[in-house]
Amino acid sequence: MSSSPEPSAAEPQAWFERACAERRRLVDSALEGWLPPEDERPPELHAAMRYAVLGGGKRLRPILALAAAEVCGGEVERALPAAAAVEFVHCYSLVHDDLPAMDDDDLRRGRPTCHKVFGEAMAILAGDALLTLAFEVLTSASPVEPTGQVEDGALAAALVSELAKAAGHAAIVAGQVADILAQGAEPSAELLDYIHRNKTGALIRGAVRMGALSAGASQEQLQALGTFGECTGLAFQIADDILDATSSPEELGKTTRKDPARGKLTYPGLVGLEKARETADGLVEEAIASLAPFGREARFLEELARFVVLRKR
Repeated sequence: MSSSPEPSAAEPQAWFERACAERRRLVDSALEGWLPPEDERPPELHAAMRYAVLGGGKRLRPILALAAAEVCGGEVERALPAAAAVEFVHCYSLVHDDLPAMDDDDLRRGRPTCHKVFGEAMAILAGDALLTLAFEVLTSASPVEPTGQVEDGALAAALVSELAKAAGHAAIVAGQVADILAQGAEPSAELLDYIHRNKTGALIRGAVRMGALSAGASQEQLQALGTFGECTGLAFQIADDILDATSSPEELGKTTRKDPARGKLTYPGLVGLEKARETADGLVEEAIASLAPFGREARFLEELARFVVLRKR
């Protein structure tokens, strides 16, 4: 798939939506292909896995991975294993986050959460299976040319390492632990930043870097895109907190306003809605500024960064 053509002045939003839809179709097809069929034994597990993954969603993380590959001169098809693996990890994290022992949510993407449909035990196992499937998928990644930053034959190992760091004890899991332990604690900007950078931001940053690795990005490109991913990830979570405070469950497709009620830290709760919006906008501008080395080739990534704070769900 080639990069989407530049928009005319009259249709920037339509161009962006078409570009997202095109990449979302690619991602959905890849996810469907890697998921085990529902009638394969044990069917209960595979039905739960498919329910967790194929029930909608923005596919922001895999789209970011594809866009990062494109901006580094790569082909989106070569980045699809990285994109799918990131989404499998994201979906696993949502299944586990929704469990009664974690965030105890009954609604996700406008539907009952996985444990409400399949039971807690099967939801836990489905999440486990999605996490391990992500790493299995990465072993199918095609090597890049030896002129790239990742030498021929080493791409899968580099992607596995990147995803493990984003999903592991020092990132997503650390953020979830801090989020749980912070309930009812003294409000702290430093603690809230730590939670959001790890629980949400780490995988977004990892998605961008994995897409770049798939294209054989240079160290300079990886550094710039890492900054972009980190800023975009934090802006995404702040925007999520704002939407939770200002939207209805019908608008978001999930339960709203539970975090403040449970004493959990949020940006609007800590600094107010206006300051939270200013912070998110500033992070987006920082993310866009980091793309300067790529010039006009980064237009789609720029629009993705803006989308994370302008979205309605």
